[in-house]
Formats: sequence, structure tokens, C-alpha cells
Amino acid sequence: MKLNTYLNYGGNCAEAFRFYEEHLGGKIGMLMTHDQAPGAANVRPELAKAVLHASITIGNTVLMASDVPPERFQPMRSVYLSLSVDSDAEAERIYELLTDGGEVFMPMGETFFASRFGQFRDKFGTSWMVLHEKPMGPPRP
Repeated sequence: MKLNTYLNYGGNCAEAFRFYEEHLGGKIGMLMTHDQAPGAANVRPELAKAVLHASITIGNTVLMASDVPPERFQPMRSVYLSLSVDSDAEAERIYELLTDGGEVFMPMGETFFASRFGQFRDKFGTSWMVLHEKPMGPPRP
């Protein structure tokens, strides 16, 4: 069994995935618009360039996505993509990059479990947690 995350965007899926590919080291595996699909002759003109299906691999995780009609799109709520990185500097870099034009829920800072941790929604509507975890000792008896 394999569990993947599937995201919806309100018309900017291709832009978001290209941004993540460029800035997060991801690799787009597929990006197909409605007008590229078999039988595309029957596609409504306003959906022609909307993403029918896309996939991107970031680290060891595959994200899949598509565009939904803008009137049906709502930004993510109560769900986050959690991105663990190897250094405080990388956490800060990604936080600055992804919060630009977005909405910060918890500013980047130190917590008991991470030397750097922040929560936000990016300009594409995707909610993220970025963290550089602290080494945790063995559990107490």
C-alpha cells in the first residue's frame, strides 16, 4: 500500500509546481492540462489550460494535484505539508521563500522540538510547516 497527498489549486497548479521544483529541489513527473488529455475536443474553453493532473517528487515524497474551478477552490485548512530540513539556514531560506505573498500562522522560531519551526500558507494556497528538528533524547521511564 502507498499513501500519497493530492492537492487542489484554483487555477495556479502549474505555477505552484514549477515554483516548488525550482526552489525546493523537486522534480515534476507529470503536468497535463485538460487540452492535452485524450478526447480534449470536448473540453470547455475556460478549462483548457487548467491542470488535469500533475505530480512532483520533493525529497522522497510524491505530491499529486490538479486545478479545480476557481469558484470551488478553498485554501487548505487544518492540513499542512510538513517539511523537515537539515539546518536552521535551510529552514529560514524556505520560510522566507514560501511566506512571500502568503499568510503566516506561526512565525519562524525555536520550540522545544525544533531549533527552527514555522507554520504558514503560501501564495498558492498550500499550508506548510517547516522545521529543523532538535535531537531528542530517549523517552523517560
